[in-house]
Amino acid sequence: MTETTEEKQLVLFEMVSDHVALVTLNRPEKRNAINGEIARDLGNIVVKTEDDPNIRAVILTSSEDRVFCAGADLAAVSGGTGLSMETPAGGFAGLAYANRTKPWIAAVEGLAVAGGCELCLACDMIIASENAGFGLPEVKRGLLAGAGGLHRLPNRIPPAIAYEMIATGDPVGAERAAQHGLVNSMVEPGRTVEAALALAARIICNAPLAVQHSLVAARTGAALPDGAGRMIANERMAMLRKTEDFKEGPRAFVEKRDPVWTGR
Repeated sequence: MTETTEEKQLVLFEMVSDHVALVTLNRPEKRNAINGEIARDLGNIVVKTEDDPNIRAVILTSSEDRVFCAGADLAAVSGGTGLSMETPAGGFAGLAYANRTKPWIAAVEGLAVAGGCELCLACDMIIASENAGFGLPEVKRGLLAGAGGLHRLPNRIPPAIAYEMIATGDPVGAERAAQHGLVNSMVEPGRTVEAALALAARIICNAPLAVQHSLVAARTGAALPDGAGRMIANERMAMLRKTEDFKEGPRAFVEKRDPVWTGR
Protein backbone atom coordinates (compact mmCIF):
# COMPACT_ATOMS: atom_id res chain seq x y z
CA MET A 1 0.00 0.00 0.00
CA THR A 2 1.32 3.42 -0.91
CA GLU A 3 2.06 5.62 2.10
CA THR A 4 0.03 8.81 2.16
CA THR A 5 1.01 12.13 3.72
CA GLU A 6 -1.49 11.48 6.52
CA GLU A 7 0.04 8.08 7.27
CA LYS A 8 3.63 9.24 7.20
CA GLN A 9 5.32 9.82 10.53
CA LEU A 10 6.41 13.47 10.55
CA VAL A 11 8.89 13.12 13.44
CA LEU A 12 11.08 10.03 13.55
CA PHE A 13 12.63 8.70 16.75
CA GLU A 14 15.34 6.08 17.15
CA MET A 15 17.97 5.06 19.64
CA VAL A 16 21.31 5.13 17.83
CA SER A 17 23.25 3.92 20.87
CA ASP A 18 22.49 2.87 24.41
CA HIS A 19 22.30 6.49 25.56
CA VAL A 20 21.78 8.67 22.45
CA ALA A 21 18.47 9.34 20.73
CA LEU A 22 18.13 10.65 17.17
CA VAL A 23 15.05 12.76 16.36
CA THR A 24 14.42 13.54 12.69
CA LEU A 25 12.01 16.09 11.26
CA ASN A 26 10.39 14.28 8.35
CA ARG A 27 8.18 16.61 6.31
CA PRO A 28 10.53 17.36 3.40
CA GLU A 29 7.75 18.18 0.92
CA LYS A 30 6.89 21.18 3.14
CA ARG A 31 10.50 22.06 4.02
CA ASN A 32 9.84 20.59 7.48
CA ALA A 33 7.46 23.46 8.24
CA ILE A 34 6.00 22.98 11.70
CA ASN A 35 2.34 22.02 11.93
CA GLY A 36 0.23 20.78 14.81
CA GLU A 37 1.18 17.16 14.32
CA ILE A 38 4.92 17.88 14.45
CA ALA A 39 4.46 20.05 17.55
CA ARG A 40 2.50 17.31 19.29
CA ASP A 41 4.93 14.53 18.34
CA LEU A 42 8.06 16.53 19.15
CA GLY A 43 6.56 17.59 22.47
CA ASN A 44 5.83 13.96 23.31
CA ILE A 45 9.41 13.04 22.42
CA VAL A 46 10.76 15.71 24.78
CA VAL A 47 8.73 14.14 27.60
CA LYS A 48 9.83 10.64 26.56
CA THR A 49 13.52 11.53 26.57
CA GLU A 50 13.22 13.32 29.90
CA ASP A 51 11.49 10.34 31.51
CA ASP A 52 13.93 7.71 30.22
CA PRO A 53 17.03 7.59 32.48
CA ASN A 54 18.97 5.66 29.83
CA ILE A 55 18.81 8.60 27.38
CA ARG A 56 21.67 10.99 28.08
CA ALA A 57 21.76 13.07 24.87
CA VAL A 58 19.40 13.85 21.99
CA ILE A 59 20.26 14.85 18.42
CA LEU A 60 17.72 16.80 16.34
CA THR A 61 18.12 16.66 12.57
CA SER A 62 16.20 16.67 9.29
CA SER A 63 15.41 14.14 6.57
CA GLU A 64 15.82 16.95 3.99
CA ASP A 65 19.44 17.92 3.33
CA ARG A 66 18.52 21.29 1.78
CA VAL A 67 16.34 22.57 4.62
CA PHE A 68 16.62 21.80 8.32
CA CYS A 69 13.35 23.57 9.06
CA ALA A 70 11.59 26.54 7.44
CA GLY A 71 9.68 27.44 10.60
CA ALA A 72 5.93 27.63 11.04
CA ASP A 73 3.63 26.40 8.29
CA LEU A 74 2.44 29.81 7.08
CA ALA A 75 -0.21 28.22 4.85
CA ALA A 76 -1.78 26.72 7.95
CA VAL A 77 -1.40 30.04 9.80
CA SER A 78 -3.06 32.07 7.03
CA GLY A 79 -5.76 29.48 6.44
CA GLY A 80 -6.52 28.87 10.09
CA THR A 81 -6.33 25.13 9.52
CA GLY A 82 -4.74 22.36 11.52
CA LEU A 83 -3.83 22.03 15.15
CA SER A 84 -1.88 24.66 17.06
CA MET A 85 1.84 24.73 16.36
CA GLU A 86 2.44 25.09 20.09
CA THR A 87 1.99 22.74 23.01
CA PRO A 88 1.09 23.88 26.53
CA ALA A 89 4.28 22.43 27.99
CA GLY A 90 6.77 23.06 25.20
CA GLY A 91 5.62 26.13 23.30
CA PHE A 92 6.41 26.35 19.58
CA ALA A 93 6.97 22.92 18.01
CA GLY A 94 6.71 21.36 21.46
CA LEU A 95 10.38 22.18 22.07
CA ALA A 96 11.07 25.93 22.06
CA TYR A 97 10.13 26.46 25.72
CA ALA A 98 10.14 22.87 26.96
CA ASN A 99 11.29 22.36 30.52
CA ARG A 100 14.07 19.84 29.96
CA THR A 101 17.36 18.74 31.47
CA LYS A 102 18.84 16.44 28.81
CA PRO A 103 21.36 17.96 26.36
CA TRP A 104 20.05 18.45 22.81
CA ILE A 105 22.32 18.88 19.78
CA ALA A 106 20.99 20.29 16.50
CA ALA A 107 22.58 18.70 13.41
CA VAL A 108 21.81 21.24 10.70
CA GLU A 109 21.97 20.59 6.97
CA GLY A 110 20.64 23.41 4.80
CA LEU A 111 18.50 26.33 5.95
CA ALA A 112 17.28 26.80 9.50
CA VAL A 113 15.13 29.90 9.34
CA ALA A 114 12.36 31.49 11.39
CA GLY A 115 11.04 28.83 13.76
CA GLY A 116 13.67 26.45 12.41
CA CYS A 117 16.40 28.77 13.65
CA GLU A 118 14.55 29.06 16.95
CA LEU A 119 14.54 25.27 17.30
CA CYS A 120 18.34 25.39 16.93
CA LEU A 121 18.50 28.09 19.61
CA ALA A 122 16.35 25.89 21.86
CA CYS A 123 19.04 23.22 21.61
CA ASP A 124 22.22 23.44 23.67
CA MET A 125 24.70 22.87 20.85
CA ILE A 126 24.68 23.11 17.07
CA ILE A 127 26.65 21.21 14.44
CA ALA A 128 26.31 22.91 11.05
CA SER A 129 27.00 21.73 7.55
CA GLU A 130 28.98 24.05 5.29
CA ASN A 131 25.73 24.53 3.35
CA ALA A 132 23.75 25.53 6.44
CA GLY A 133 22.19 28.93 6.92
CA PHE A 134 20.49 30.58 9.90
CA GLY A 135 18.01 33.43 9.88
CA LEU A 136 15.04 35.13 11.51
CA PRO A 137 13.11 36.53 8.51
CA GLU A 138 9.91 37.23 10.45
CA VAL A 139 10.09 41.01 9.89
CA LYS A 140 9.85 40.37 6.14
CA ARG A 141 6.37 38.93 6.76
CA GLY A 142 5.18 41.47 9.33
CA LEU A 143 5.86 39.04 12.18
CA LEU A 144 8.43 38.69 14.94
CA ALA A 145 10.51 35.78 16.20
CA GLY A 146 8.50 35.07 19.32
CA ALA A 147 9.60 31.47 19.91
CA GLY A 148 12.88 32.40 21.53
CA GLY A 149 14.75 34.05 18.70
CA LEU A 150 14.54 37.63 19.93
CA HIS A 151 16.03 36.98 23.35
CA ARG A 152 18.14 33.88 22.74
CA LEU A 153 20.07 35.00 19.67
CA PRO A 154 21.66 38.05 21.41
CA ASN A 155 22.74 35.69 24.20
CA ARG A 156 24.41 33.30 21.76
CA ILE A 157 26.26 35.71 19.45
CA PRO A 158 27.45 39.33 19.71
CA PRO A 159 24.36 41.52 20.18
CA ALA A 160 25.18 43.78 17.23
CA ILE A 161 25.20 40.80 14.87
CA ALA A 162 22.00 39.46 16.41
CA TYR A 163 20.28 42.83 16.01
CA GLU A 164 21.37 42.96 12.38
CA MET A 165 19.89 39.51 11.73
CA ILE A 166 16.66 40.40 13.56
CA ALA A 167 16.14 43.82 11.93
CA THR A 168 17.11 42.89 8.36
CA GLY A 169 15.67 39.38 8.36
CA ASP A 170 18.66 38.31 6.28
CA PRO A 171 20.25 34.92 6.98
CA VAL A 172 23.90 34.21 7.71
CA GLY A 173 25.82 31.28 6.32
CA ALA A 174 27.50 28.57 8.35
CA GLU A 175 30.92 30.21 8.14
CA ARG A 176 29.72 33.50 9.61
CA ALA A 177 27.63 31.64 12.19
CA ALA A 178 30.73 29.73 13.24
CA GLN A 179 32.81 32.92 13.30
CA HIS A 180 30.42 34.46 15.84
CA GLY A 181 30.06 31.33 17.96
CA LEU A 182 26.52 30.34 17.02
CA VAL A 183 27.62 26.81 16.08
CA ASN A 184 30.01 24.44 17.81
CA SER A 185 31.59 23.19 14.62
CA MET A 186 31.15 23.28 10.85
CA VAL A 187 31.51 20.08 8.81
CA GLU A 188 31.19 18.89 5.24
CA PRO A 189 27.66 18.39 3.90
CA GLY A 190 26.21 15.05 4.92
CA ARG A 191 28.37 14.71 8.04
CA THR A 192 26.41 16.68 10.62
CA VAL A 193 24.81 13.67 12.32
CA GLU A 194 28.17 11.91 12.40
CA ALA A 195 29.77 14.94 14.04
CA ALA A 196 26.83 15.32 16.44
CA LEU A 197 27.20 11.67 17.44
CA ALA A 198 30.89 12.26 18.15
CA LEU A 199 30.00 15.25 20.33
CA ALA A 200 27.30 13.24 22.10
CA ALA A 201 29.82 10.47 22.80
CA ARG A 202 32.01 12.99 24.63
CA ILE A 203 29.00 14.04 26.70
CA ILE A 204 27.52 10.68 27.66
CA CYS A 205 30.77 9.39 29.15
CA ASN A 206 30.26 11.91 31.95
CA ALA A 207 27.94 11.58 34.94
CA PRO A 208 24.48 12.13 33.41
CA LEU A 209 22.95 13.93 36.39
CA ALA A 210 25.99 16.17 36.72
CA VAL A 211 25.63 17.10 33.03
CA GLN A 212 21.92 17.79 33.43
CA HIS A 213 22.21 19.89 36.59
CA SER A 214 25.17 21.79 35.11
CA LEU A 215 23.32 22.62 31.90
CA VAL A 216 20.17 23.72 33.74
CA ALA A 217 22.26 26.03 35.94
CA ALA A 218 24.14 27.36 32.93
CA ARG A 219 20.99 28.00 30.88
CA THR A 220 19.14 29.63 33.76
CA GLY A 221 22.04 31.71 34.98
CA ALA A 222 23.40 32.83 31.62
CA ALA A 223 21.70 36.22 31.61
CA LEU A 224 21.60 36.74 35.39
CA PRO A 225 23.91 38.76 37.63
CA ASP A 226 26.73 36.85 39.28
CA GLY A 227 25.02 36.51 42.63
CA ALA A 228 21.79 35.14 41.19
CA GLY A 229 23.70 32.73 38.98
CA ARG A 230 25.69 31.52 41.97
CA MET A 231 22.48 30.82 43.90
CA ILE A 232 21.18 28.66 41.07
CA ALA A 233 24.46 26.73 40.90
CA ASN A 234 24.34 26.20 44.67
CA GLU A 235 20.79 24.88 44.46
CA ARG A 236 21.78 22.42 41.76
CA MET A 237 24.86 21.33 43.73
CA ALA A 238 22.66 20.59 46.74
CA MET A 239 20.46 18.39 44.56
CA LEU A 240 23.47 16.63 43.02
CA ARG A 241 24.98 15.85 46.43
CA LYS A 242 22.03 13.53 47.14
CA THR A 243 22.80 11.27 44.18
CA GLU A 244 24.79 8.03 44.03
CA ASP A 245 26.87 9.34 41.12
CA PHE A 246 28.12 12.22 43.27
CA LYS A 247 29.82 9.62 45.47
CA GLU A 248 30.84 7.32 42.62
CA GLY A 249 33.01 9.89 40.80
CA PRO A 250 35.47 10.62 43.65
CA ARG A 251 35.44 6.96 44.70
CA ALA A 252 36.40 5.80 41.21
CA PHE A 253 39.17 8.41 41.08
CA VAL A 254 40.65 7.18 44.38
CA GLU A 255 40.36 3.54 43.27
CA LYS A 256 42.00 4.38 39.91
CA ARG A 257 39.20 2.97 37.76
CA ASP A 258 36.59 4.27 35.35
CA PRO A 259 33.40 5.41 37.08
CA VAL A 260 30.20 3.46 36.59
CA TRP A 261 27.40 5.97 36.28
CA THR A 262 23.90 4.89 37.21
CA GLY A 263 22.07 8.17 36.79
CA ARG A 264 20.80 7.90 40.35
